[in-house]
Formats: sequence, structure tokens, C-alpha cells
Amino acid sequence: MEIGKVDQAFGIAAVLPAAPTVSPEQRAEQQRMIQAVKAINSAELFGNASELTFTFDRNSRKMILRLVDRETKEVIRQIPPEYLLRLAEDLSDR
Repeated sequence: MEIGKVDQAFGIAAVLPAAPTVSPEQRAEQQRMIQAVKAINSAELFGNASELTFTFDRNSRKMILRLVDRETKEVIRQIPPEYLLRLAEDLSDR
């Protein structure tokens, strides 16, 4: 268990979940993904109205790629889809 900062109002420590550790291989994969996303966005392969983004899902410990509308920030497509992430989460809770 990790202890966070002391809450000024109540004088108690907030308990924070431990941050997941990332292996060197996973970190290298993340760096390669970042470079690929930057290259794709600069080349505007998906047009100038959309961009590719990525996030790291802490629950599944998987990279998530999203094609997002630049103006509205609406997710056009996500890999893996949200329903698969939740399904995997539900299955791992059993």
C-alpha cells in the first residue's frame, strides 16, 4: 500500500493505489508507438480533420489507439474497442 499526501482538512493520509510497473519491453513498445503515431499524424494519413491518439489502459495494461476528430474530439474508431476492454476486465474479475 502506498501513502499519498496528508489531507489538510482532516489530517489523514490518502491511500493511493500502487502505480503499475512497466517492463523495459513494454516501455520500448510504447516509445515505438509514440513515434509511429507522430509520423502518421504529421503525414495526415487519416486526413487533416482527424488524428490518431493513444492511451494506456491501466486496468488491462494495454495500449489503446483512437482515431479522433480534431475539432469535436469525438472518437471515430478505437482499437481495441471499449466493449472488449470491459469484457476482458469482467472476465479477469471472476
